[in-house]
Amino acid sequence: MTNYKQAKPVSITLPNGLEYEQPTGLFIGNEFVEAQSGDTREVENPSTNEKLADIAAGDERDVDYAVEIAEKAFYSEWSTQDPKKRAVHLYKLADLIEESIDLIKSIETADNGKTLALSEGDVLLSINCLRDAAAYADKIDGRVVNSGDTHVNFTTHHPVGVCGQIIPWNFPLMMMIWKIAPALAMGNTVILKPASVTPLNALFVASLIKKAGFPSGVINILTGSGSKVGSAITNHKRIRKVAFTGSTSVGRSTAVDAAKANLKKVTMELGGKSAHLVFDDVDVEETVPNLVTGILANAGQVCSAGSRIYVQEGIYDKIIKGFKEYVETKVKVGDPFDTSNFQGAITNKQQYETIQEYIKLGKEEGAKIFGGESIGGKGYFISPTVFYDTNEDMRIVKEEIFGPVVVISKFKTLEEAVKLANDSEYGLASAVETKNLSTAMKVARQLEAGTVWINTYNDFDSRLPFGGFKQSGYGREMGKEVYEGYTNVKTVRIKL
Repeated sequence: MTNYKQAKPVSITLPNGLEYEQPTGLFIGNEFVEAQSGDTREVENPSTNEKLADIAAGDERDVDYAVEIAEKAFYSEWSTQDPKKRAVHLYKLADLIEESIDLIKSIETADNGKTLALSEGDVLLSINCLRDAAAYADKIDGRVVNSGDTHVNFTTHHPVGVCGQIIPWNFPLMMMIWKIAPALAMGNTVILKPASVTPLNALFVASLIKKAGFPSGVINILTGSGSKVGSAITNHKRIRKVAFTGSTSVGRSTAVDAAKANLKKVTMELGGKSAHLVFDDVDVEETVPNLVTGILANAGQVCSAGSRIYVQEGIYDKIIKGFKEYVETKVKVGDPFDTSNFQGAITNKQQYETIQEYIKLGKEEGAKIFGGESIGGKGYFISPTVFYDTNEDMRIVKEEIFGPVVVISKFKTLEEAVKLANDSEYGLASAVETKNLSTAMKVARQLEAGTVWINTYNDFDSRLPFGGFKQSGYGREMGKEVYEGYTNVKTVRIKL
C-alpha cells in the first residue's frame, strides 16, 4: 500500500491470564498499517489504569485512502453479487467470533471495564446480529405496483455505497456489529471508527474479518480521534451514509455536517434519560432487580439506562427500602474479572469525573442520597448512587449522567406517570412495572420512546428494532427496519 507501513501487533496478557496478539494498526484493504502521520494513542485498562497498547491514530489522509479502497470494493462484485454469497462471509465471521468468545469477552472487559458476564452477553448478541443479517441478506425485495394495463411498474433496492460508521465506547464490540452487519448484508462497504478509548476488539475482530474471506476493502477500521477521523468521515463527499451512535450534542453537529457535505443518508442513535414506571400492584421483590438492572448494568453507561424511576405513592417507601437493601447486599463493585462483582469500572477518566460532578450537583440541589462514593485505589470505580425525593426542576433529573446514578420520585395516577415520563427531550427507552395488562398496554401506547419494556429492562433481542424518539435520534438498529436504511429505492416504470 502506497505510503503505508505495516503495523506490528503486540502481545497482551489479560488479567485472567489469556494471551493474544493485538493488532495495532489501521485496518485498510485487509491489512494492518500505521497511520500516515505515524501518530499513536495509548489505550489503558480502566480497572487498573495500566497501559494495554499503543494504537494507530489516523487522520483525514487515512480516511481519504480508505474511501478509495472501499469504493473499489463496492464497485467490484461485492455490491452486485448474489446476496447469498455475501451471507457466507457473515456466517463465517459469526462462527469465528463464537470460537473465540472467551478471548473476545476478556478483551472487552479489559478495554471497557464492564464485567465478564456483561461482555459475554454482548458477544452473544453480536453473533446473533451477524447471523440475522446473513439470513436477511436476500430478503429485501422490491414490489410490483398495478397501475392498469398501460404500464408495468416495479421497485428495486440498491446498496447506498461507502458507509461511514462511528461508534461509542460503552459497547465497543456490539455497536460495531450492529453497524457493519446490516450494511454488509445489503451490499455496502464500510469505514468504521471505533471510540478512541476502546479500539481493541474492533481491531481484533478485523483479523477475523480477513479470515472470514471478506474481499479487500469491504470493511475498513480506522482508529483515531473524533475531531480527525470522525469529522473526516462525516464531511467526506464520497461517503454516502453515516451511522452514528453517541451523545445527542455530538450527534446533532454530525447530522448538520453530513447534510452540508453531500446530503448523505444519516441514522442517529443518541442519548437518553429513560423513565422506569412502577405501579403499586407489583411485587417489590420481583421488581427491584429490574430497577437495578435498568440503571446499574454496565455501570449505568447505557444510553437506554432507566435513570428516572417513578413509583406510585402506595409503594414508594417499600421500593426505596428494597432498592437500598438490594444494592447494599447484592451489588458488589470492583474488578470486572472477578465474577462475584456485579458492576465494574467506569470506562475512562473523563466520564468518571463527569459522574462525580453530577453527584456533587445532586447533593447541592437538595436531593436525598445513598451511595455515590468513589472507591479508592487503582481504576475508575463509583458505587451505585441513588437520589430520591427528587423534583422535576433538578438537573440530575433532566440531564443524561451516563453512570451508576438514578433519581427516584413518586406519582399518584397513571396520567401523572405518563406525563412525567414524557416530560423529557429524550425518548430512547422506557419501562412499565405492573401486573395489570390493561395498565401496561395503555401506558405503553402513550410513552414517547422507541422501546417500552414491560416487567423487564435492558432486555434486547437481535430481531427487535432499537432506536429513539425526539432528541434520542432517528433510524433503527437491529430488526428488519435497520436494513432499509442501507438501501436506496429505485422505481422502474415501463410503458407497454
